[in-house]
Amino acid sequence: MRAYQAVLPELRTSGATLVAVSPELPDNSLTFQEKNALEFEVLTDAGNVVADAYGLGFELDEAARRLFLDVFRLDLAGWNVDGSWRLPIPASYVIAPDSTIRYAFVDPDYTRRAEPQAILEAVRSG
Repeated sequence: MRAYQAVLPELRTSGATLVAVSPELPDNSLTFQEKNALEFEVLTDAGNVVADAYGLGFELDEAARRLFLDVFRLDLAGWNVDGSWRLPIPASYVIAPDSTIRYAFVDPDYTRRAEPQAILEAVRSG
């Protein structure tokens, strides 16, 4: 998120709006936003409705739940608005004013994210 924050001025100059979407409770998202000094909105996707609309929502299996609880010490169900063990696959989109998707990056490996420069190039190319 900090890498996206770094290109935020250029995105704004290009006329784009950057938002993040998370299934977390708004207080948790706000804490993350403040802790990382993010100047863009982090919106709450209660129940993963948006994630499901994009085909990104999934339920963690029992092994993943144990990992979250035992290793990460995170009760994901307690962090999510709907109390579920559901997450979205990480994804980034550039959506044009006419609602067409100009750029998409989707990767189930949460350690890989869209490069901020690729997003910036997609915004500028439109």
